Amino acid sequence: MSTEPTTAAPAAAPAPGGTPPAPAGRERVSAFASLSRVMLVAFVRDRTALFFVLLFPVMFLLLFGTLLKGATTQHAKVEQIGAVRLLDSVQGEARAGLEQVLSITRSDDEAAALEKVRKGDLDAMIKEGPDGTVVVRYSAADQVRAGTVQGIVNSVVQQANQADSGKAPAYTLESSQVEDGSLKAIQFLTPGLLGFAVATGAVFSASLTLVGWRKNKVLLRLRLAPVSVGSIVASRVAVSVLTALAQTTIFLVLATLPFFGLKLTGDWWLVIPLVICGTVAFMSIGLLVGSIARTEEAANGLAQVIVLPMSFLSGSFFPTEDMPGWLKAISEALPLKHLVTSAQSVLSRGGGVMDALPTMGGLLLFAAVLTGVSWKLFRWEN
Repeated sequence: MSTEPTTAAPAAAPAPGGTPPAPAGRERVSAFASLSRVMLVAFVRDRTALFFVLLFPVMFLLLFGTLLKGATTQHAKVEQIGAVRLLDSVQGEARAGLEQVLSITRSDDEAAALEKVRKGDLDAMIKEGPDGTVVVRYSAADQVRAGTVQGIVNSVVQQANQADSGKAPAYTLESSQVEDGSLKAIQFLTPGLLGFAVATGAVFSASLTLVGWRKNKVLLRLRLAPVSVGSIVASRVAVSVLTALAQTTIFLVLATLPFFGLKLTGDWWLVIPLVICGTVAFMSIGLLVGSIARTEEAANGLAQVIVLPMSFLSGSFFPTEDMPGWLKAISEALPLKHLVTSAQSVLSRGGGVMDALPTMGGLLLFAAVLTGVSWKLFRWEN
């Protein structure tokens, strides 16, 4: 046995031709780029995934954006400022009939009421102006309900004037919306369907990729390869974020076409970090599903059970204001509800950083918790 002292092996041998080896940091970046490219190419080549992630949500936008122009509603929330003789004079059965279509609350704070209307918490504000004028200020958040309020109040005005037939009209109606007159219903439909698209793409891509890789032994090969777990996760997140941003671009481009007439408000760009944080949050749901499910069929079923009810309860397809109290409580606990609400605020209601920042923080916290749970349940192979 040799008595010569052992020496550490050289850090790296020169590559053929005298080219020094790439540093470890550069190797990690190369692994991340290679994995991201492979995932992106696989996604683009998968026509089924392309359809359900990019085109299927767009079909909802086109369908609902067209059909909801003629939708009807049965109930609207209004706030009465001070005494309004026209409304106060409606009594008995007529009052009961009025309250079946209008939920009327009273207040003396006109500024606060207007702010509620502007945010969509109220459908309209009603006050009495000079010379018997009934002033209605409504929100374009739901133009159908705004039209309902105007129609109902106008009907009450006409009935009151008919009761005083032979005299000059006792009341006149003056109505205007609190937002810019160019706003259309698409302003409030787009954020909900965009949230649905982001949630669907992130949950399904993360869960099905994880299950498929485990089933085909890809995860096991990656575990044995000189690739860090961080590179694998980062590449999957990068591809999902890129897909979500593509969805956002498609939605905004289509919605801003003259047929729909989406008008973006000043800080609309805040929807981009919102979508990124939302993608990370919904990917954590996909990771949890992928950690539990053993087959693609099971992962697909679990993802459907989570995404579809969450979409309906979060206001992606219709407003949640008329839900029972217990359903509203469930809705407030869902990440998609907060993503949709904040996206509506920054896209169509003139919201700013403080409307988006708490939601982004909450989505990232949600992602951290669920990712920790998924880590405990994660398996490299079945």
